[in-house]
Amino acid sequence: MPKTDWVFWLNVTNIGLGVVVFLAVLLVLSALVWELATRYKKHRSVANLDKELEAMVQNGMSVPGLGVTMADGGEAYKPSPEQRAEKKQS
Repeated sequence: MPKTDWVFWLNVTNIGLGVVVFLAVLLVLSALVWELATRYKKHRSVANLDKELEAMVQNGMSVPGLGVTMADGGEAYKPSPEQRAEKKQS
């Protein structure tokens, strides 16, 4: 019987390695499914965002006196006299 003892441990090792490989494959597949699901959700949310933006533009979201660069409603930028002189020179 001493000669067949190594067969038992070889089988135990093979079963252990098989379980490790099976768990690794499950981990990779679950990560792949998770990645695809998040990309699909992101794609759908971006598509909805485009539709919302298009609807806002068509409905006229312009506010009189509010320029594109003043989206936060801040004060208009007025350049100093030195900056005006530099622009005229160049």
